[in-house]
Amino acid sequence: EVPQALRERARFLRDRFEADFWLPQEGFYALALDGDGRPCRVISSNPGHCLWTGIVSPARAEMVAKRLMSEDMFTGWGIRTLSARESLYNPMSYHNGSVWPHDSAIAAIGMRTYGFTEPFLQVATGLFHAVLEIEGMRMPELFCGFNRLPGYGPTRYPVACSPQAWAAGVVFQLLRGILALVPDATENRLTLNRPALPGWLSWIRVHGLRLRDSSLDLIVSRGRESAAVELLGRRGDAEVLVRR
Repeated sequence: EVPQALRERARFLRDRFEADFWLPQEGFYALALDGDGRPCRVISSNPGHCLWTGIVSPARAEMVAKRLMSEDMFTGWGIRTLSARESLYNPMSYHNGSVWPHDSAIAAIGMRTYGFTEPFLQVATGLFHAVLEIEGMRMPELFCGFNRLPGYGPTRYPVACSPQAWAAGVVFQLLRGILALVPDATENRLTLNRPALPGWLSWIRVHGLRLRDSSLDLIVSRGRESAAVELLGRRGDAEVLVRR
C-alpha cells in the first residue's frame, strides 16, 4: 500500500508541475512561479534538471531538449544559465548567462535519459573541448556564456573556483552518460543501455567497476552503427547486460 500511495503522490506532483510550469507558447517550462502562482516566463537552463529528474512528460521532453540546444541557449561549449534573448542576459554574469559545466552536464544526462543521444553528445563534446582550453585541464566552476568562435577557447570567469567538486564531477557524469550505465545492486546486474561514443573518442576502458561484491573490467569501442562492449575481467558473479 505504501509504494502505491507514493506513486499516487508522484503522479499528482507531476500533474501539478505540468499544469503550473508549462509555457505553451515557448514549448518550455517557466523558471518559477510568482507570489500569485503565475509562471515567471523566463527561459533558463533549469528545466534541463527537470529532464534529469524524469518529471517531464515524454510528450514534452523533445521540445525541452530542442529549446536547450537552440542558438540562444547552447554556446557550443555548454548551455547558458539564461537565454541570450532575455532582457537580463549577460554572458559575464554569474547566473544570468554564464555556462556552468555541472549544470550543462545535468541537462545533457537528462536528454540522454529520454533518448536524445545526439544533443547529449553535442554538450559532452563542447564541455570536453572547453576543458582542453583550461590551464591544467581542470574544469572550472563556470565560464562566460559567449558563443564559441573558431580558434578561441571559452572566455574565463575571473573568480571561478577551480578546483570545485561539482565541476570535477562533470567527467564522471558524462562518462556515465556515454556508457549509459544502469547499475542494479538488488538484481546484481550492470546494464549498458545503448552506449554511444562521440566522434572524437574511439574507446573507453574501465577497470575495477564495483557492483555489490563484484568488480568488473570492460572496454567500450566506437563502431559503425553502435558501440561494442567487451568484458575484460569479472571478479564475482555480477551480470553484465548490453542493450543496443
